[in-house]
Amino acid sequence: MTRLAALLMCSVLAAPALAQELRATGDLGVIVERATGSVLIVDQSERAAIGRVEGLGDLSHASLVFSPDERFAYLFGRDGGLSKIDILTQQVVGRVIQSGNSIGGAISDDGKLIAVANYEPGGVKIFDADTLEELAHIEADGKALGLEDAAGRKFVFSVWDTNETKIVDFSGAEPVVTTLSDIGANPYDALVTDDGRTYIAGLFGEDGLSAIDLWAEVPEVKRILPHYGRGQEEMPVYKMPHLEGWAKAGDQIVLPAVHHHEVLWVDARTLEETGRTAVHSQPVFAMARPGGRHVWVNFAHPENDTIQVIDTMTHEVIGEMVPGPAVLHMEFTSRGTEAWVSVRDENKVVIYDTTTLEPIGEIEVQSPSGIFFTARAHRLGL
Repeated sequence: MTRLAALLMCSVLAAPALAQELRATGDLGVIVERATGSVLIVDQSERAAIGRVEGLGDLSHASLVFSPDERFAYLFGRDGGLSKIDILTQQVVGRVIQSGNSIGGAISDDGKLIAVANYEPGGVKIFDADTLEELAHIEADGKALGLEDAAGRKFVFSVWDTNETKIVDFSGAEPVVTTLSDIGANPYDALVTDDGRTYIAGLFGEDGLSAIDLWAEVPEVKRILPHYGRGQEEMPVYKMPHLEGWAKAGDQIVLPAVHHHEVLWVDARTLEETGRTAVHSQPVFAMARPGGRHVWVNFAHPENDTIQVIDTMTHEVIGEMVPGPAVLHMEFTSRGTEAWVSVRDENKVVIYDTTTLEPIGEIEVQSPSGIFFTARAHRLGL
């Protein structure tokens, strides 16, 4: 056998082994294990865990975003920790403690900047996505919440204490900050619609919500749903509802009501209320299945063992499941065929077929909360 033939034969024999070592990222996800400072790397097709990454600090209120190539997860911990995780090698490749108390973050639309919202010292810090070097501190006189990415290398966030929303533009040599005052009392969370046009902030201190048209040459605050909320009645709220970009279903925006046992339907163009659906208890997440046909809702303590499914055409509840105590989060596979549901108090994630609403799998996870699939890398507001 000639030397060339021998080399070719070696290449052929090595190819299958190499192929087994390679893994694409499009089928992967990350589940936060909130009590142990760790995350679980999962494979959607296998419906199984493939690794665990530990040493990530306080994850009692943690979220993450993905790099555009889906390889890196940027994890935001409650202790101010910003961790960069390689989900293929399952290693922490960067970590900084950037504040005393943080509450989530975002990645710019070009994937170059990581923004972190802070309670203490307040404001938002911006980091280089490659190195985690701090690039800027957008100061604010209070707690930063509702941090979202927007088109054109922009971030938008609100300030609980000063009732402001700030739009931060990083498209030029220096960041340009536009401050909109009187956003409403105590903005607590926000969403950006998937087209990047509308930022909606929920208000804890008064009735109604506030919306900003980010496409406008001069963005202004518009009050919407003025008769909805908690402000006129002091009512207990066991867990704040979350607003996110996934709550847009077709030409409707679906919002979990503060305290009230209902979800709200809003026309995405006019921002006028179009209906309400009575639900099991206080909703936390109202998440639209990809395609927008159904919305899945989970609930606050003490009635947090249940999920309901709502038809977006009729606004009626068409299904109800009881996965177990403390359902904290849900995530759909990219085309919406499955829903993964974290059940914290039974240390498991239950996987449902979204057509039959029947469970089709289960993964053991330590005190699971947030579930994040890499398809998020390609959507604004996530």
